[in-house]
Amino acid sequence: MDAKVTWQKGLSFTGTADTGFELPLGADPSVGGANDGFRPIELMAISLAGCTAMDVLSVMKKKQQDVSSFDVLAHVERESELPQVFKHATITYRISGHHLDETALRRSIELSVTKYCPAYAMLVRLFPIEMVYELYEDLEGQGSELVKHGTYQLPDTNN
Repeated sequence: MDAKVTWQKGLSFTGTADTGFELPLGADPSVGGANDGFRPIELMAISLAGCTAMDVLSVMKKKQQDVSSFDVLAHVERESELPQVFKHATITYRISGHHLDETALRRSIELSVTKYCPAYAMLVRLFPIEMVYELYEDLEGQGSELVKHGTYQLPDTNN
């Protein structure tokens, strides 16, 4: 895989990779930027959330789960001192549908973080990542209702 950023002006860049899609990168005005694009560090959090989201949704569909909406939130805590690296992340899977199976969701998360998601596999070596899930039942045009929530933890293989 190859990636490239091309300077536009000031602290504004355009990023691209093998797929050919372009992504604006920018900086905060306090450091001379124009606030006109993603901060590169934001993309790391988005990559983590996006990678595991694609895995979990794919597995849930293979398990014939009736998913109607799905969000994955990445809350990342950073060190206070420069370079302000990530020190902890909480990934929250918010999934809605009809009669969703909590066991299927937990297995989908497990497969993502143990087998499929390279972003998780790389980043978990650097800082702890907690996985939380919220499972909602769709109420046919009346919103949704939280029916299950929990934390997924990797099995302890040291025993």
